[in-house]
Amino acid sequence: MASLKDVRNKISGVGKTKQITKAMNMVASAKLRGAQSRMEKFRAYADRFHGVLQNLAASDMELVHPLLVPHEEVKTIGIILVTSDRGLAGAFNINIIAEAFKLAKAKQAEGKEVVFFCVGKKGRDAVRKSPFAIAKDMAGDMNTFDFSLADRTGVEIISRYTALELDEVYLVYSEFVSLMRQIPTPQRILPVVPKEVDANAPPQSRTEYTFEPAGQALMDVLLPRVVKALIYWGLLSTSTSEHAARMTAMDNATRNCDDLIRSLTRLFNKTRQAVITNELIDIVGGVEALKG
Repeated sequence: MASLKDVRNKISGVGKTKQITKAMNMVASAKLRGAQSRMEKFRAYADRFHGVLQNLAASDMELVHPLLVPHEEVKTIGIILVTSDRGLAGAFNINIIAEAFKLAKAKQAEGKEVVFFCVGKKGRDAVRKSPFAIAKDMAGDMNTFDFSLADRTGVEIISRYTALELDEVYLVYSEFVSLMRQIPTPQRILPVVPKEVDANAPPQSRTEYTFEPAGQALMDVLLPRVVKALIYWGLLSTSTSEHAARMTAMDNATRNCDDLIRSLTRLFNKTRQAVITNELIDIVGGVEALKG
């Protein structure tokens, strides 16, 4: 049986761990609120952007642009893998990486070459240990990023796509649904495919646009921004998902610490009772010996 000192030290150690996990839970909660606010602010911008693209697709304007046209032969696939820089978030990063590798293996099985563009240290480290190649490590702090990270990543993949170094590009990120639900999501972002306008939508919900300038000049400005907006949304959603996952993981860890402290306290009381009982037995034995 463990000594009283050993059990007391364990209780103290678990108590300190609980303080850390509780503090990390509070920090993650604060960061989650900030990340959700950024997502909501950007959502309106992204929705309006897609609305413009949808109306372009539904208009009589001829849409011809290198970012819209699929390559005749698909040989090389680029995967932008978005993960966090830090751990202690449960299976958050593992699930995103697994989804990316699943996609990569499926494309490899079709005879295509797969290269990765890594945003986030956890994904980069995982790809380095895998048989897949890293085309570019998109350095950036996932805890303090801004649109410039999406801009750099977008410029990189658009340049390679138009140079025919990449034939398709996928973004693999975590789609934030709720505090308890984050979904690893693969999304093709190149070539750009405009969503169709809902023909059943009421007329008042549709916006009619007059495009100036028209044709190639408009596409040259609009389509790169669409690609960068998709990447930025993936960054925002993954960041929000990370904080939600870490908040949940730290809450579970704090609860586990409480359970362990209760268990160790029972063990401490049981051990102390055994020590007291043995001391009483020794005292009674000594008294009986004196009487004899």
